[in-house]
Amino acid sequence: MPRKSELEYKPLLYTTTMRNPGRLKYMLYVLNKYEGQVLNDNLAINICGDAIRYGLYRPMKKLMSVKNKWSSTNNGEFSEYMLTDDEVSMMLRNNPQHHGEAGFAYGWPSRFATIFDLTKELGLAYYWPGEPIVISPLAHHLLKSFEIEIEQESGFVTTEITHPEYEQQVFLQALAKSQRKNPFVRVLNDNIPLVLLLEVIRKLNSDPHQNGCGISRRELPLLIFWKDNDAEALYRRIVRLRQEHGYNPSDEVICEVCIDEIMEGNFKDFKVKSIVDEYPDEFIRKMRMTGLISLRGAGRFIDINKNENEKVDYILSHYSHYTHFNDERAYFDYMAELDTNLIQITSHKPSASTSEKLLDNWLSIYNWAMIKKELTNLATKKSSTDNVLKLLAAPTRLEFLTALAIRCKMPKVRVVPNYSCDDEGLPTSTAGGNKGDIECYELQNGVLVEVTMAMGRTQTMMEVWPIERHLTDFQKQQKAQCIFVAPSIYTDSERQIQFIAYSTKGERIIRPFAIGDFIVYLERRHLLFDYSYRSAADEKIESAISLSMAAEETL
Repeated sequence: MPRKSELEYKPLLYTTTMRNPGRLKYMLYVLNKYEGQVLNDNLAINICGDAIRYGLYRPMKKLMSVKNKWSSTNNGEFSEYMLTDDEVSMMLRNNPQHHGEAGFAYGWPSRFATIFDLTKELGLAYYWPGEPIVISPLAHHLLKSFEIEIEQESGFVTTEITHPEYEQQVFLQALAKSQRKNPFVRVLNDNIPLVLLLEVIRKLNSDPHQNGCGISRRELPLLIFWKDNDAEALYRRIVRLRQEHGYNPSDEVICEVCIDEIMEGNFKDFKVKSIVDEYPDEFIRKMRMTGLISLRGAGRFIDINKNENEKVDYILSHYSHYTHFNDERAYFDYMAELDTNLIQITSHKPSASTSEKLLDNWLSIYNWAMIKKELTNLATKKSSTDNVLKLLAAPTRLEFLTALAIRCKMPKVRVVPNYSCDDEGLPTSTAGGNKGDIECYELQNGVLVEVTMAMGRTQTMMEVWPIERHLTDFQKQQKAQCIFVAPSIYTDSERQIQFIAYSTKGERIIRPFAIGDFIVYLERRHLLFDYSYRSAADEKIESAISLSMAAEETL
């Protein structure tokens, strides 16, 4: 059922509600529970309540018990413990929504429509009052990217990303089809942003007078404001911009081109920062989710990831010409179809030696002081302001920075990260759930480095036992230890790590480090493999076991 509104040209902004695209899969987990149920006001409120129950949507006014349950996780993530029915009811009651959406009742039903609006536009879920909720095949593929377990009695929630590649596949397909002029957004701009980006980059790179590095970050606003799908005209305008102002035009020049020229003065409600910074950042985050985009020149340029040329060829040949839709449901059905041919195209993965060289290239950009600062930001939950690192989700950023830190301070150690990366070596997702995060080789020994942003009980339940399995597999190749890095090490995690060493008679050593402690270790030590750790660990283990047995006897 299309919404009625006067069409106009607008800059591209996918959503203001869910800036982090990684949240979509978790919100779909909630919505998926109601698949097939007819949407009405009460059901919309219940779904919002469930989003609050899991900590995925966090209103401002919080009960003290809710604050405690949400304290160890970030916005957009599952909380460590689910809220009770009473807590959910109180949160809904204490946070009335002064919000309206066309076709939905004022208040929480309208908030429901806003929270989940991007799922409709990307072909993941369809809903409308009086109609059954639809979860698409594309969404079900995305839901397979992670696993969730809930303890019924305590409400303890654990999540694990098992197939990060599925998330990339879904965003690749959704954005390869996503049209600006669609019945959900209803703007006059008529193009597919990803297709337009790829075509313009190829034209720029084939021009011998350009730099061969794609499109400049400063030039992205032109694409974001562009009215049609004429890639040739956009390419020529960018070339003229470079001829007149080089690769670093002023904010005023960019705004003048976007507002006065492209929009012909019909777009007045804007902030300079939005045009030159916020819109491009949001655009890059979405495009990077496809795996097709590389950042070059320390983030100054956006280019095609050469490891994915086959996928780019497929997209440009299959989706450059498209049918327009006036009906919301018809457009959703088109978006919801699963293109198995696109999913089956495999990515070109760099060899271990290539991964090492790419890591060394980044060390020419990030010195130890910068790496240390960014790791400390992660440990203290501070945002990054770096043009490249701020585009990486925290778990991915931690894997990347940890690999860089080891390579920087211990250059003789071979460092082979297992995260998926572009042709510049910048990660596009975390390592998969079936292997360790970073493999390090020092002389005849191996050190498996596992990192996590998880805190509290989640860290213990979801990290330590998988780490032992990864270490067992890694030890089949050589004598090895494991280093485990997190913002802080939970007490239960330490006990479990000690038990693993004790139960395996010291064969499987896991050395836990808070991020700050790991920084100090790298600054003071020269070897990653710790030859003295075994005996020290044994003493610590035996002491802990003795104390535990004495406590049991007392009881």
